[in-house]
Amino acid sequence: MRSMTVNQRARVWSAGLLLVAGGILMLGRLDAVQPSRPAISAAGKAALSQYLTATVDRGDVPGVVALAVDRDSVLYEGAAGKQDVARNVAMRVDTLFRIASMTKPVTSVAAMMLVEAGALGLDDPVSKYLPAYEHREVLTSFNATSGAYESRPAKRPITIRHLMSHTSGLGYGWSSPIVSRLTENNRDRETEIPLLFDPGDKWAYGASTRVLGQVVEKVSGQPLDTFFLERIVGPLKLTDTSYVVPPEHTSRVVTVHRRADGRLTEQPNAPVQQAAVSGEGGLYSTARDYGTFLRMLLNGGSLGNATLLSPKSVAMMGDNHIGAVIVEEQPAADAARTRPFPLGAGRDTFGLGFQIAARDERYARLRSPGSLSWAGINNTHFWIDPDRHLAVVVLMQVLPFYDERCIEVLRGVEELVYRHLG
Repeated sequence: MRSMTVNQRARVWSAGLLLVAGGILMLGRLDAVQPSRPAISAAGKAALSQYLTATVDRGDVPGVVALAVDRDSVLYEGAAGKQDVARNVAMRVDTLFRIASMTKPVTSVAAMMLVEAGALGLDDPVSKYLPAYEHREVLTSFNATSGAYESRPAKRPITIRHLMSHTSGLGYGWSSPIVSRLTENNRDRETEIPLLFDPGDKWAYGASTRVLGQVVEKVSGQPLDTFFLERIVGPLKLTDTSYVVPPEHTSRVVTVHRRADGRLTEQPNAPVQQAAVSGEGGLYSTARDYGTFLRMLLNGGSLGNATLLSPKSVAMMGDNHIGAVIVEEQPAADAARTRPFPLGAGRDTFGLGFQIAARDERYARLRSPGSLSWAGINNTHFWIDPDRHLAVVVLMQVLPFYDERCIEVLRGVEELVYRHLG
C-alpha cells in the first residue's frame, strides 16, 4: 500500500466512511487501512513509571505527570515527584497544571467550530471582525540600539488562517528581541506594533491566538470562557479545565519552579488560582482532561455523545497551511522565560493550531511524520500521532520554556512509549 498523505492520515482518525447505498446512509469501519488498536505492555508501563521517578531523583524536574491515550481509553498514566516541594505534597495524576499555550489548540478548535457552522471563513480578513487590524504596517528596518524603525503598509491583510498558522506577522516580546524592544515588555502592545513580516510570508510564534480568541468572542457573541464551557468543556465532560480553580480544588494546583544556574527555585502558589481569559493561554487542566480533548481529535471530532467537529474539519486542522514556509527557531529574548524553541524548527510545517512533524530519519523511532503537537511555557507538552492513533501528554511546571532537562524528560517519555507500543 502506498504511504498516505497527511490529509489521508488525518481522515483515518474518524470512526469510518459514510456510504450512500439505496438511499440509506451507512457507517463502515476502514479496517483495511486502520492499524490495530495500540497498547503499552505491562513492562512498558513499569518502565515509564520507573523513568518518571528517575527524572525526579536526578533533579531533572521536581515533579511530572505523563499520560498516553488511544481513541478509546487511557493506555498509561503516571506521576512522580512533588506537586508542592515546600509543603511535601506528592504529585498525583489529577494534579492541576497551568497549561498556558496548550490553551491555543482549544481556541483553534473553537474557531473551527465557527468555520464549520459557516459563521467564520478561514480566508476572511481579521479586520472584518476586529477593525483595529485593518491597514496594518510591516517593519522594513529596525535599530536595536535606539528602537527606531521604519514601516510600510502590509501587502495583504491578516486572515483567520494566518492567525491559526502563526503566519500573521505578530510576535511575542519574550521570544522576539524586536518585539521586546518595541513593546518594552508591555504585552498589551504586542498586537499594536508593526508586523514582523507580511502575513503569510514567514512563521513566527506570537499573539495570533490571542487575537483568534477575540474573533471567537465577536462571532459567537459569547465570552471565550463561556464558549469553552458550553461548547467544548461541558460536552467533553472535562471536569478540571477552566480559567479559575474552585477554592475546594486549589490544594491540587502544582507550584512553578524556575531553573537558574542549575538550581531549581520554587514559587509558592497564590491563595486564589485564577487567570485572565485569553485564547492564547490561561487554562488550568489535568493530564486526564487534556487527554480526553486529544481523544476527541483522534476520533475525528467526536467523543461519546459529543460531536464538536466533523472528520473533514479535523483533517483540515492537520494539513499543512503554510505551504513552503517552515517553522523557524524562535530566539530567547528573555532567557529567564525561554530557551530557543521548538523541536522540529527548520523542517516542520504548521496546520490550524498545531505544529506538523516532518520526516526526519534521526527520529524515526519516535512520533510519526504528520504528528501534531504544541506546548505551554511552563513545559507542558503534547503530541498526537494519527498514524498510530495515539496521543501523549507530558506535564511539568518548570521555567524557562524548553529547559534542556525538561526536553530530555519529554524525549525520554516519547522513546519509551514507542519502544513498548504494541
